[in-house]
Amino acid sequence: MGNLSEISGLKQWGVLLLAGILVTVALFFTVFKSQRAENDSAQTKLQAKLKENAELEAYRPKLAEIERQVANLKQQLEIERKIVPDEKEVDGFITMMDDEAAKSGIEIRRYTAKPVATKEFYSEVPFEMELDGPYYGVLDFFDRVSKLERIVNVSNLLVANTKRGTDAKAKHSYQYAPNESIVATCMATTFFSHDVAPPIVVTPKGRVQ
Repeated sequence: MGNLSEISGLKQWGVLLLAGILVTVALFFTVFKSQRAENDSAQTKLQAKLKENAELEAYRPKLAEIERQVANLKQQLEIERKIVPDEKEVDGFITMMDDEAAKSGIEIRRYTAKPVATKEFYSEVPFEMELDGPYYGVLDFFDRVSKLERIVNVSNLLVANTKRGTDAKAKHSYQYAPNESIVATCMATTFFSHDVAPPIVVTPKGRVQ
């Protein structure tokens, strides 16, 4: 076969055209086809993301309402924690009661902790209290306790004059101030919430899970 230069001009163009077609076909089945597959995949992902964004867009007007509801729930949770704390907070309870006693002008002489009663969602924490002061001061104290944010139930109230404190089951007598006229004992019960314990499951083999 002679050199390409020896071939007529028309045949040279035919050879070059054929070579170009072969190169184009080779590129199509290698580079171009691979690139097209990647483009199709990217387009599919884009369409899926656009669809997801369109679905989420429908919730945009509701976002402010959802945020408001979340804020309200948080506020309610804080209020409930004040009413029924999630811990015993014994020190906080005693401090709270002492503060109310001071406002009413009475003295709390004793706190005696009693056994805790555990319920399904909360526990009762009772304290036997002994106090003394002016009659109206004691009334004011119990009125203040009834209005506290934290729930405090008062029961088993016994009252006697300062000269007969044992009638109210007072443990001791004190040097009472001239304006103090009564001694009282009662059971003050506060509450705290707790998580519900998971049920204990016993397998047929006697193993506890």
